[in-house]
Amino acid sequence: MIEAVWIAFAFVLGLIMRQVGLPPLIGYLAAGFALAGFGDMFGVQPQDSSVLAHIAHLGVLLLLFTVGLKLKLKNLIRPEVIGGSLLHFGLSVGLYFPGLLFFLDIGTREALLLAIALSFSSTVLAAKVLESKRELRAFHGRVAIGVLIMQDLIALVVISIASGKSPSAWALLVFVVPLLRPLLYKLLDMSGHEELLVLLGLFLALVIGGLGFESVGLSSELGALAFGAMLAGHKRAGELSQSLWSLKEVFLVGFFLQIGIGGLPDMDALLFAVVMGVLLPIKAILFFFLFLLFKLRARSAFLSSMSLANYSEFGLIVASVVLPEWLIPLAVTVSVSFLVSAPLNRIAHPLYERLSKRLIPMERDIRHPDEQPVTLSDAEILILGLGRTGRAAYDRLHEKGYRVVAMDSDPAAIEASIKAGRRARFADAEDQVLWQSLEMPEVHSVIMAMNDAEAKTIAVRKLRERGFDGLIVAHAMFDDIAERIMEAGADKTYLTMSEAGAGLAEQVDRELIRRGEMRASAAPPSPNPPA
Repeated sequence: MIEAVWIAFAFVLGLIMRQVGLPPLIGYLAAGFALAGFGDMFGVQPQDSSVLAHIAHLGVLLLLFTVGLKLKLKNLIRPEVIGGSLLHFGLSVGLYFPGLLFFLDIGTREALLLAIALSFSSTVLAAKVLESKRELRAFHGRVAIGVLIMQDLIALVVISIASGKSPSAWALLVFVVPLLRPLLYKLLDMSGHEELLVLLGLFLALVIGGLGFESVGLSSELGALAFGAMLAGHKRAGELSQSLWSLKEVFLVGFFLQIGIGGLPDMDALLFAVVMGVLLPIKAILFFFLFLLFKLRARSAFLSSMSLANYSEFGLIVASVVLPEWLIPLAVTVSVSFLVSAPLNRIAHPLYERLSKRLIPMERDIRHPDEQPVTLSDAEILILGLGRTGRAAYDRLHEKGYRVVAMDSDPAAIEASIKAGRRARFADAEDQVLWQSLEMPEVHSVIMAMNDAEAKTIAVRKLRERGFDGLIVAHAMFDDIAERIMEAGADKTYLTMSEAGAGLAEQVDRELIRRGEMRASAAPPSPNPPA
């Protein structure tokens, strides 16, 4: 009965938010507060939230595990990630602390811990938004996730120090964990493609990573992330992530419900949340200028900052351990930040296009190594996207003698293609600065093979705006997306599933003709041939 009420509230309010153009997760947050206020009418008691808290925790562990599956540790050891996160943490605490101490009637220790809790950004929201836009592996996505992981590590240190707890001596065993990678690879190879694969993901994320790290005094979240990251280099990491997708999404609904179900806020909590919401742009602006300091372009700095413009569920974890009296005010503050951040992240790319003329002049003259301008030299055909479609198109055109080059925003895809002998370059097709500086003197055809429809639309429009009059071809899953790409200036758009069906039919037709010819040639000659 209780689970039915949770599901009903989450679905109805999530659907309402979707219909008005807001992310469903805002509806889940609203459902949590609705259950806190009216749960008694439906038989939901406060003690029931402990079950929901457990479900929410599983959702966070699964999310961090799948984030880890898409990460490479070398992407975290970057100046913009380490320097940006540490500098932002120090500056944020320095800005929040005196204000909290002056305006609130609290002690120095309480003000300091509250400032620390407010300095973090939401790993759950940012990862979910970036994943939904397929930008986890884009340059700005990797920077944002790297900063969030650094913040999570800082939060774990703060919790350990403030709570007086410390890891046990057994925690040293975590240094042996990387040695288990060959075994993990073997288990992943042996698990097949069905339910055993899902169980392996749950086993590593919740049992070995989550419970294992927790049992030695470390964070279960860190354990789930670590075991996901160890499998990131395996060729089936993407398949494992996809197999856990539905479970992760359902459990994360519990996370958003649990934020609000803890209790209704009073006027002081609402006022605190509103003030912190007004101050939220300070967090984004500070990130933006720090990223510019570390040589990022304005576009990458802006998109990364937008992903980090929110308050963190880790702030709630800090509060639950060392500031329990601030748990509800912080929960409302996190909810308000989600209400602001989630819609803004949905329009981040169009918003940057509007602001780009003001933001680009703020860039440093020195370019980040991952964002150098690209020259395509003698290439005749440009392929954007190095997924299965892009790789297949590259290989077929290369076989036919064309000079082909491909671009992608995923360093792993670039590295794999270079090893396979393809000409591949790092670039983000949605970056308008790329299209302004890209040198492509002999390119006469462009193939849009990216997954994201918005990326294809923007890239087509930017190509036409720069004066490219060659052939532009794209693929799309749905008619409305194909229409949008054509309106942006593409010459031809192929519906992927329709073309696949037509291709299968063509293969069947050829095979039937071949077999008919074989039967005809194998048949014995007629004893009475016609005159």
